[in-house]
Amino acid sequence: MDATVIKGFVAIFLSAILTENYVLNKFLGICPFLGVSKKLNTAMGMSIAVTLVMVIATAVTWPLYMYVLVPNDLGYLQTIVFILVIAAIVQFLEIAIKKYMPPLYNSLGIYLPLITTNCAVLGVTMLVLDKGAADPTFGFSQSLVNAFGSGIGFLVAMVLFAGVRERLEKCDIPHFLKGMPITLIAASIVSVSFLGFSGLVDGLL
Repeated sequence: MDATVIKGFVAIFLSAILTENYVLNKFLGICPFLGVSKKLNTAMGMSIAVTLVMVIATAVTWPLYMYVLVPNDLGYLQTIVFILVIAAIVQFLEIAIKKYMPPLYNSLGIYLPLITTNCAVLGVTMLVLDKGAADPTFGFSQSLVNAFGSGIGFLVAMVLFAGVRERLEKCDIPHFLKGMPITLIAASIVSVSFLGFSGLVDGLL
C-alpha cells in the first residue's frame, strides 16, 4: 500500500479520535456519555458495543446508500433506512451480550437498546457521506477507518471521563455543585483539553 494512502488512513483515524471526537467535539452521544460513565467497566462495555455498531452500521449503510438509494433516487430516505439498519444491528448485539455477558447486560440496562437512537452512531453513518461528497477520494475504506476511529474516540472519552467521575466522588464538592452540575463542568474541561491535539493531526494532513 502506498505511503500516502497509509498516511491518509492514519490522519483520518487520529482525527476521529482526537480533533473530531463525536462526544467531546461534536457533542453527539451525550446521553450514554453522562449516564454510563460512572464506572470504568460499564464505560468500557458500552464503548466496545458502540464501536462495533458504528463499524458494522457504516459497512452496511455506505454501500446501501451508494448502490441502492442513490441510483433509485431514494437518497431522501437515508435517515429512516439508516435508523432501521442500526436498530437491527443493536438488537442482534443486545441478544449476544445478554446470552454471553449477563453482568454487562444488567449493568448497561436501558442504555444498551438506546444505542439505536444514539446520535453519535447515526452521525458517523451520515457524516461520512458528507465527507465523501466533499472529497471524492473519501470512499468505503476511509469511511470504515473513520467509523472505527470514532468508536475508539468514544471509548477514550468514556474511559477518561469515568476516571474523572471516580475521582470526583472522593472530592469535597460544594453542595450546590454536586451531581449533574459538577459532572457537566468536568465534561467541558475534558472537552477543552482535546483542542490541544488539533496541531498534531493537522501536521499529518
